[in-house]
Amino acid sequence: MKIGIIGAGSIGSTIARRLSRHGHDVTIANSRGPETIAAAALSTGARAVTASEAAADVDVLIVSVPMNRNEDIAAHVQRAPEAAVLIDTSNYYPARDGIVPAIVEGQPESIWLSELFGRPVTKAWNAITSQSFDAKATGAGTAGRVAIPVASDDDDHRNLAMSLVEQTGFDAVDAGVLAESWRQQPGAPVYCTDRTREQMPAFLAAAEKERVPQRRDLAMDAIGGYIAAGGRPDGKFLVAINRACYS
Repeated sequence: MKIGIIGAGSIGSTIARRLSRHGHDVTIANSRGPETIAAAALSTGARAVTASEAAADVDVLIVSVPMNRNEDIAAHVQRAPEAAVLIDTSNYYPARDGIVPAIVEGQPESIWLSELFGRPVTKAWNAITSQSFDAKATGAGTAGRVAIPVASDDDDHRNLAMSLVEQTGFDAVDAGVLAESWRQQPGAPVYCTDRTREQMPAFLAAAEKERVPQRRDLAMDAIGGYIAAGGRPDGKFLVAINRACYS
């Protein structure tokens, strides 16, 4: 397939490498221009382009930017073909992204983003740390393989996104419709806690909507305090603190 990626941070760059390795025609863009895309993102065949070019004539467009940058790229996203599957990897953190009243009041993040873009969004690759995504990819059937939830209002879009998640080295779990996608947002029991496919359904069901943002902020306070005390949080620490705060 032709796959465009807007966002060349750790998650977007890793997706680019892995999907290119699977034979997809992948382009990747950031806000600073194609000449600034790191060579590692292009090491398996992805091509650096502008954001407008990344959205043009694609089968799939993956948006992997901080939530507060989505308004900046909305015009590019809206240029994608109507039939293109749009996948969102972003997460909302008020301290970074500012107050978005609808999300604060409980609207799931990807529903808000669907309204911003004016087209349906599928949510995937948001509920894993960049460290785990980089280091824990394994082959299908591997014991203890880490799983990633995928939510969408369109069954075909969800199934396609799940197949791409599998190609990046993780089990994909059907997390239902976007109205339930708060169950994979920051603060939920499956968020960046490296659960397996067998474990994930129970942890998705255990999420309590009113407590998800509280637990998100609790984890951020704990991580901030650790850094202030001179700590350097690695992937193992982040998964451990998330499990402690979110479960």
